[in-house]
Amino acid sequence: MTAVADELAWLSLRELSALLTAGELSATQTVSAHVERVARLNPALNAVVTWEPETALASARAVDDARAAGVPLGPLAGVPMTHKDTHEVAGMRTTWGSPIRAHHVSERDCLVVARLRAAGVIATGKTNVPEFAAGAHTFNPLFGTTVNPYDPTRSAAGSSGGAAAVIAAGIQPAGDGSDTGGSLRLPASFTNLVGLRPTDGWLPHAIPENPWEWLSQDGFMARSVSDVALLMELCSGPAALAPQSRCEPGGFTGPAFDADADWEPELRTLRVGFAPDLGGRIEVEAEVAEIVGSAAQVFDDLGARVAWEAPDLTAAAGVFRVARAFEFGFNYGSLLDAHAQQLKPALRANIQAGLDLSRADIFDALRERAQLLTAMGDFFARCDVLVTVTSQVLPFDSDLEYPAELNGARVTDYLAWMEATTLISATGCPAVSVPAGFSAAGLPVGLQIVGRPGVDAQVLRVARAFELATGWGQRRPELAV
Repeated sequence: MTAVADELAWLSLRELSALLTAGELSATQTVSAHVERVARLNPALNAVVTWEPETALASARAVDDARAAGVPLGPLAGVPMTHKDTHEVAGMRTTWGSPIRAHHVSERDCLVVARLRAAGVIATGKTNVPEFAAGAHTFNPLFGTTVNPYDPTRSAAGSSGGAAAVIAAGIQPAGDGSDTGGSLRLPASFTNLVGLRPTDGWLPHAIPENPWEWLSQDGFMARSVSDVALLMELCSGPAALAPQSRCEPGGFTGPAFDADADWEPELRTLRVGFAPDLGGRIEVEAEVAEIVGSAAQVFDDLGARVAWEAPDLTAAAGVFRVARAFEFGFNYGSLLDAHAQQLKPALRANIQAGLDLSRADIFDALRERAQLLTAMGDFFARCDVLVTVTSQVLPFDSDLEYPAELNGARVTDYLAWMEATTLISATGCPAVSVPAGFSAAGLPVGLQIVGRPGVDAQVLRVARAFELATGWGQRRPELAV
């Protein structure tokens, strides 16, 4: 079984689903290979924290029986997938990485999982997250720390770090996650994956969740832009009782995303605002800055017009911190009364900051958000996309909560080292991290491409051109684990 599992490990989502649809591979074979690889690799990665292989294999046999009987099936029928442990899966434990929810079994599927299952995905388990997804390093008191397949002494980032680890290790080709301040983009950067934070409304928040939430967004990671586009095509779109749904077609199809199409990557009409350090607004480790800086030549070679400029993000930090505090206070405020001592100090502080917001804080943040919207409009009048770093640092020691210093300066809190992603989150713009190279020590570095709200498909097409031109995403971890 090990040989079969290794043979299937690096197939893309599109390749795997095509083999299943053609009957050249059974769902039972596919899920069995997935099960074998989790059993072999997960003890060292600590990425899968809830695991239901027997249920998954029973579902696989049902898919094979239905296919043999000629029953119409979804395009991903038989594809195994673990889900982020903040995403509800009916009948499966969902803990949010907290002892408070250690025995919580979900009664329903959340929207993203429901749409994946409608496409035919078989849910096999859950992947690790920081406690209540607070933080960009995946550790919690319930399950411990998830490590990086490229170097198990390093962080896989977070909060979708468990999902990143299983995809990067060849356990599954793609997966779901969510992103508030970089929780899809940072794990993608740390593990040489593609991670998209979509525009609000493509994967909408619906009742009984907070339907007005805008800062936190569900999205996907995969080993290729093409597979992320496929998942967006299958899962995005309006939902009942989701007032912020985007109703226009997504456009996540076409030759750029079709691996079999004769599509030449070129960006001759594209205007790129290139700003690895966001115009001097953020600190970036020298090796990261050098790797991402070299990408300017790639865009130039692809025919794009490259200008070294950044939008005015003066208002972004305040907008992000207030919006994040508000969401934590709104979503988890009741936990402080009942379970304060069971929450990590940083999480207690996040929630309390939301509960302490004044009218002036909220009014000021709304005014700053309007200023930010105007600033981004001005920038996108001159440029089609912004290109910057994803992570300001290389994957750091997994024993740390967050990097202790950046370019010789002490990092003041666990948000201060990740402004390359948090400032972009505040804009509401779609942003994708795509592999951009490796450090001298073999650690992955990601590049972030940002577009105006709603042009998620264009952002992915630009990322696809860069991916094809460089080939960095084809590099796999040696899996010393």
